Amino acid sequence: MFTRRWALFAVTVVVLAYGCLLLGQWQFHRLRERESTNARTEANLAAPPTRVDRVLQPGREAPAGDEWRRVTATGRYLGDQSVVIRYQTRNGSSGVDVVTPLRTEGGPLLLVDRGWLKTENVGANHVDAPAPPAGRVTVVGWVRVDATGDAATVTDGSARAISSSQIARSLTGPVYGGFVDAEKETPTARTALVPAELPDLGNGPHFFYGVQWWFFGVLAVFGFLYLAYDERRRLRAPPAESEGSQRPQHATIDREHRAGDEARSG
Repeated sequence: MFTRRWALFAVTVVVLAYGCLLLGQWQFHRLRERESTNARTEANLAAPPTRVDRVLQPGREAPAGDEWRRVTATGRYLGDQSVVIRYQTRNGSSGVDVVTPLRTEGGPLLLVDRGWLKTENVGANHVDAPAPPAGRVTVVGWVRVDATGDAATVTDGSARAISSSQIARSLTGPVYGGFVDAEKETPTARTALVPAELPDLGNGPHFFYGVQWWFFGVLAVFGFLYLAYDERRRLRAPPAESEGSQRPQHATIDREHRAGDEARSG
């Protein structure tokens, strides 16, 4: 058992089991983070609406701890400066989100994701977005954090994700950081859009993934111990008589039996 082959085998199993232990711990850490985020989101969703200027600030990122906080804002939409967010699907249907700046009565612009519109081509660059409500509008919606990366780059009035810093480049005046998913508008638009979907508050598969990784680690150790036991049992077993040593003895006995039979018959 104390050979180089078994020593390397043991080291490999130890490394594998330790890796499974760390991966399981990482999954349980992700589970705790998800539970904490869900608890904060539930609290924000249950909180009463507050004025947008108490949560968001012009030129600053939206606080992550306030995401899904309900806010209200009053102003006038800049319908001719709407941005179409491509590759948005609902229940398997292609569509886009329509983001329209709202010039609030306090002065700064607020980006409002007014909702989802079904389209024939999910990747279309040009979509005739429905006009927003005219005149003075009051919006109630949920605070969202800006997206990052190339997907948020605005090209020809469209993007694949929403970023206030990117959209602000084509606007005049200060713009609130983050944006708002509209829950309702007063007055309502002539053509209604589908409101934003609320977040999934499930804990995901992290618990089962964590248990699975730990099971793999235990299985690796158990498999090694079983193979070691089987090897030890095989080495300790008494050597069996070889077939070559048994054949002459059987042959001699057979000849003696045949000779006795011939003598009796004679």
